Amino acid sequence: MADQGLVKETACAVVDKLKAGDVSPLELLDVLETRIAAVDGKVNALPTLCFDRARTHAKTLMQKPAAERGLLAGLPVPIKDLTNVAGVLTTQGSPIFKDTVPAKSDILVERLEDNGAVIYAKSNTPEFGAGANTFNEVFGFTRNPWDTSRSAAGSSGGAAAALASGTAWLAHGSDMGGSLRNPASFCGIVGLRPSIGRVAHTVAAAVDRNLGVQGPMARNVEDLALLLDAMSGEHPGDPLSLPSPATSFLSAARSGNKPKRIAYSPDLGITPVDPEVKAVTRRAAERFAELGAIVEEAHPDLREAHECFHVLRAFDFAISKAQLLRTKRDLLKPEVIWNIEEGLKLTVEQLERAEAQRVALAARTLEFFDSYDLLLAPATIVPPFPVENRYVAECDGKKFDNYVEWLGIVYAITLACCPALSLPCGFTASGLPVGLQMLAKPRAEAQLLAGAKVLEDILGVRGTTPIDPRPPR
Repeated sequence: MADQGLVKETACAVVDKLKAGDVSPLELLDVLETRIAAVDGKVNALPTLCFDRARTHAKTLMQKPAAERGLLAGLPVPIKDLTNVAGVLTTQGSPIFKDTVPAKSDILVERLEDNGAVIYAKSNTPEFGAGANTFNEVFGFTRNPWDTSRSAAGSSGGAAAALASGTAWLAHGSDMGGSLRNPASFCGIVGLRPSIGRVAHTVAAAVDRNLGVQGPMARNVEDLALLLDAMSGEHPGDPLSLPSPATSFLSAARSGNKPKRIAYSPDLGITPVDPEVKAVTRRAAERFAELGAIVEEAHPDLREAHECFHVLRAFDFAISKAQLLRTKRDLLKPEVIWNIEEGLKLTVEQLERAEAQRVALAARTLEFFDSYDLLLAPATIVPPFPVENRYVAECDGKKFDNYVEWLGIVYAITLACCPALSLPCGFTASGLPVGLQMLAKPRAEAQLLAGAKVLEDILGVRGTTPIDPRPPR
């Protein structure tokens, strides 16, 4: 019987055991299969399993010497259901693709497998990743392990819930308007939106689409850095992709480098925020002062964020999904139809204005980092909400105009092109996780990870996951 105690080990510790020969990839798959059978029915994080494929891959990997099995050395990793894995059901959360089995994997998946990842599951996502609550007509809702009546957020909600409930050591996610950061915040784990090009992926719809990026999710900062190392690197199939840095991200996370000057903003000047979330994140940010860092309340000018993101996101949906609207409209959820139609109504003048707004916003944010090493803010403006609510309609007395406006605190950072992560930083009075959004200037993931690890050590929240899914209180 495989050791279920391994579920609680960090990814870095498990990889060390793999490299030392203390455990095999096949044993880890047995551990996960048992754990999934025990807990996933309560959260629905990993609706598609591919253990036969995983064991075949693991056996092939095990024919190599341990030192030649890649950075992850045979560690199992789930892939978000928006991303193709060869021979595995890939639905994108849509009835249109409910039976689709791609013949070829995404560049990202090939990179991970080359680096020793063993793919054993697909994690749940909203239809086409639209919306920050993970539910779809194919697999249903993903629930928050901290309180199964609550949302795991989205769109990487399945990945976050798997990490929190112990059915994954590491997980792949993606982020356009907070889709890595929101679920990380709601589920008490760490999620990183990297810089544009940091993680190569297969190009679709347009060569230069860059609102959405692929990224790592984990239970702690070191594990996150390990997965980023395994994901990173340039690839000719992705013309925007960046080469891997000379120093690994894991080394950067472990460097102990401390930021000297920190900015904290409770709202980035653009959104209401739940008072309890403000209080928890502010307390966490102020703890940098224990290291001798200056902590000040400040933020860059992000005033165009709502108008700019609405236009650019709608345009992205139009170029990537208009054909589905024309041919499969009856199978699309209302929010996806709205997104596509908003995009098809755009004029060239609106696009011109939005692109200019993004350039100005990004330039001001970059200038802001001349004065500060890191900017901190809430990762999500509310604690985890009831799972049956499709989205957040109002916060702190303000009603939102549409179903994505409540995500302004994260999508403003998408527009600024900054790497940003959500770090568990505390809990509400009712025991629900709160995430602190931490960001650095573009391509400064090493600095960001170092700062996040230093704060993680101070806060003492690391190690609170995995948990057994908890019923509603």
